[in-house]
Amino acid sequence: MHLTAVFQKVPEGYIGFVEELPGANTQGATLDEARANLTEAVELILEANRTMTVPCLGIVRARRTA
Repeated sequence: MHLTAVFQKVPEGYIGFVEELPGANTQGATLDEARANLTEAVELILEANRTMTVPCLGIVRARRTA
């Protein structure tokens, strides 16, 4: 999977976000801090998405009718 990280210099430091992953955004005093924060945010979002998806996969079953 390839994602695009975008970083922008702002007066307070740096902001960063991933265009393809809603909710993946962060800030940091330095570019390195913003990168580390964004990496963590992406990992947490992907893990949360996997956690929400896995139970749904077990629910999709055909029911027999008598």
